[in-house]
Amino acid sequence: MNKVSRDVTDPSPEIDDLAKRVVRGERRAMAKAITLVESSRADQQTEAELLLARLLPHTGRAVRVGLSGAPGVGKSSLIESFGLYLIEQGLKVAVLAVDPSSSRSGGSILGDKTRMELLSRSQDAFIRPSPSGETLGGVARRTREARLVVEAAGYDVVLIETVGVGQSETAVADMVDMFALILSPGGGDELQGIKRGIMELADLVIVNKADGDLEAAAGRAAADYQSALHFMRPKYRNWRPGVQLASALNQTGLQEIWQQISAFREDLEETGELNARRAVQAQTWMWAEIREGLVEALNPDGQMGGILEKTQQAVAQGELSPRAGAQQILAQFRAK
Repeated sequence: MNKVSRDVTDPSPEIDDLAKRVVRGERRAMAKAITLVESSRADQQTEAELLLARLLPHTGRAVRVGLSGAPGVGKSSLIESFGLYLIEQGLKVAVLAVDPSSSRSGGSILGDKTRMELLSRSQDAFIRPSPSGETLGGVARRTREARLVVEAAGYDVVLIETVGVGQSETAVADMVDMFALILSPGGGDELQGIKRGIMELADLVIVNKADGDLEAAAGRAAADYQSALHFMRPKYRNWRPGVQLASALNQTGLQEIWQQISAFREDLEETGELNARRAVQAQTWMWAEIREGLVEALNPDGQMGGILEKTQQAVAQGELSPRAGAQQILAQFRAK
């Protein structure tokens, strides 16, 4: 009897059922689906591919927003206030909050879900904190897949909060429609904010904590950032990044932030740049998977283990340059 192979277009009954439940917006199914796509087990990765193929036709309609900034600027507080505002407008909001990981357990340290208590109580909000693991860029490796799950479940806005530990956090810009940089006045991050690498990526700059004793300082900081943005080369035909004052504490500036996001999306849709941006992001995602796959294929526990060990020792002892060692390993890998 010939064995019939199964491909990603032919989901198993269990995966098919899970996909249908996700599309219906069942929260337990969403949590199970995200756990599946985040798994590193080979058998579950195959199931995850089947699931994502089933969900893909139901994705793409959500507004994707990345929010980043240095620790202490109030990202979680602002996201909670903004999420509650969006829900009041009749929208469903998903928050994918990426936390720093423990180097010992790999688990999430901060637990954003506990810091968004009010938002987490809403039936129209879904919050999923994930550990960043060893992935650079302030986002978890499977954040893109988690985003597809919540989009398939019918969430209108997907907010991705990054770790915010340096310039590598800008990797989130490769998986969202709009990248928003959150800063605070008087906190010493004005210099960080004006660094060209980060500011060039920002589609919107939000100065949080514009309240109380910091209100005047926030206004001055906003003016400085707006001046800095004038020197940046525009990324889009009709859109020029702006600066918005906000206060998570007083819940001010939230309507204006949403207006900016909505205007940004409308402009990019009219010019066709939104589809073009998402197409490039899909290609970037593919190459990221290729790189990760190659690294996994060089696992010391696999077939390349002996070669890796010998080459590493030679490099450590100064018998071989790191570049030559890398070339030897790649040559052996190609010859497999």
